Amino acid sequence: MLHDIWWSLPLTLVVFFLVRRLAARLNNPLFNPLLISMIILIVLLILAKIPYTRYFKGSELLNSLLQPAVVALAYPLYEQLHQIRRRWKSLISICFLGSLVAMISGTWIALRLGATPAIAASIMPKSVTTPIAMAVGNSIGGIPAISAVCVIFVGILGAVFGHILLNAMHIHTKASRGLAMGSASHALGTARCAELDYEEGAFSSLALVICGIITSLVAPFLFPLLIAMH
Repeated sequence: MLHDIWWSLPLTLVVFFLVRRLAARLNNPLFNPLLISMIILIVLLILAKIPYTRYFKGSELLNSLLQPAVVALAYPLYEQLHQIRRRWKSLISICFLGSLVAMISGTWIALRLGATPAIAASIMPKSVTTPIAMAVGNSIGGIPAISAVCVIFVGILGAVFGHILLNAMHIHTKASRGLAMGSASHALGTARCAELDYEEGAFSSLALVICGIITSLVAPFLFPLLIAMH
């Protein structure tokens, strides 16, 4: 019965909501619902010998909802519009710097470790949301599928360890925490911020949007420069 592709969507939803409910009880950042759900689904697919392409066809609706879900994050952003208007210069400066650090660090490390230009280009937009990362990666000669994997990996790391690191550094200002999470770990980090604090989630959503725009505009010019310097 599991081999029927129509089971993939309800299976995904049931696993995720059960894991999310358990995560709410445990209240442990290491028990991230997305990460644990992925592990469970991968194990189930392997045990049932279901190819990923077949599973994906049955749950493709969730992939189609990715972009509307990102757009929905604009609502808390609207709620904090009065603060954004008051601080717009510092907010844009912080997001610009965050975007540059994210792009340069990932690309430089990849090249230093011997990655090909195509792999480095795929890694460069790792800190923006998936649709933007895939488009940017493809435009500078990268592989969209690898860009998507990098985005998921970075997002999970940020959602799991981001607040642990911010607490260890004694960063407690909601705006600072939100901007840091949104700049570094896009939608997954923003979702985690929204779970913990509404205002923090709004600033993270703002960083997600601004960093996505900045990365889209800067990456095509920055990547050839980094390649030439390497």
